[in-house]
This record gives sequence, structure tokens and C-alpha cells, in this order.
Amino acid sequence: MIVSYPTGHLSDVSASPSADLLEIALVNMDRLALQRIYSASGLTPLFFCEQFITPALVGIGEKWDRGELSLSHVYMSGRLCEDFMEQSFRGAPLSRASEERVALAVLEDYHLLGKRLVGFVLRGGGVDYLDYGTVTAAELVRRVQEDSVRVLLISALMLPSALKVREVRDKLDQAGVTCRIIVGGAPFRLDPSLCDEVGADFCCANASQVLPALKQVSGGEP
Repeated sequence: MIVSYPTGHLSDVSASPSADLLEIALVNMDRLALQRIYSASGLTPLFFCEQFITPALVGIGEKWDRGELSLSHVYMSGRLCEDFMEQSFRGAPLSRASEERVALAVLEDYHLLGKRLVGFVLRGGGVDYLDYGTVTAAELVRRVQEDSVRVLLISALMLPSALKVREVRDKLDQAGVTCRIIVGGAPFRLDPSLCDEVGADFCCANASQVLPALKQVSGGEP
């Protein structure tokens, strides 16, 4: 059953901004409330994204899974957040974290929130990257070879997707391709040993660690 959300109290969010309140604002497509919650949080766009937007969108996704919200709620709330982040990172100073060719992908997983967050961070850091979207392991290896990618970022929300990184690592090694792999997402946070298990070079606990990780795998300062 589709649930309804209250709207009346969104006019005053300055006292207690929260991810729950943001979830209500997103479901109601209330851009003004989103901006007010962001302003009241006192956070940078990136940390606001990690501490407010991510849990709010996860909550909306879970309600959709339970049939409490429609797919249009999921889609439109995601678009609202994308617009917000696009505007927030627009004009950010360039400070290149890597001079090597970088690509970003998700392996056979259609939960793309993590990849979107990483994309915003890369863009905000002035890093040019190739966005491969959702691909299979074989397709990803082929594109890495064709594009001469040297740093590959893989975001995973589900464990089966995270385990496919092992297949990518093995295929790249068999082909003699030198490419470092940075992984991130819930499966890697829950099991830190998974990073080594799948042959990744670096694991990020959250999107804000991506730029330091790029510097580290590129031989710069961590």
C-alpha cells in the first residue's frame, strides 16, 4: 500500500534537520525544504550527501521494496538529489587527484546511488573519468583494455556484485593489463577482508575517501 507523507512541518527545518525529514521532503518533491535542510545541517555538500541524502534515498528504496512507495517516488527523489549535487559541485576548484585514465563502473548491480556519489566527488575534484555504468565483468575488462584505463573504481551495494570484482581482477591479470582497482560499498564495509579476497588494491569506506585513494594508488601522498 502506498503511504502518504505529511508536509506541513517542512516549513521549519532549522531546529532539527535530519535524514528522516529529508526523506519526507524528497518524496514530496520539495526542493525548498531540501535547500533548507542542507543549510540547517551546516555540512559541506559531500558530507551532507553522505550523512543525509544517502540514508534518505536508502529509506525511500526500502519503502519501495515493501510496496509503500511507487517507482516514480524513487526515480524523482533520485533526480532531485542529482540536481542538488550538480549545483553544489558546479564551479568547484580543480585539484587533480590523478593524471592517469580513470573509469567508474558497477558490476551487474542496478543500485547506482554509490556510483553517483563517487561521480560527484570525482567531478568536484576535477578528475576526468569514464563512466561505464552497469556492465558485466567481461565487458568491463574489454573496455578497460580498449580505453587504456589505469585506475578502475568499482562501486557495489550487493555482495554478488562485489564478488565479481575477483573475475575482473583475474581477467585483467591474465591479459597482462596493469590496472589498479579501487572498490567501495556496503559489502566491503561489512567485511573488510573482502577487498583482499577479490584482489582489489584499495577499499574506500565512503565516497569522501575516493580522492585520497586515487592519489595513493597513483603514487602520490595518501
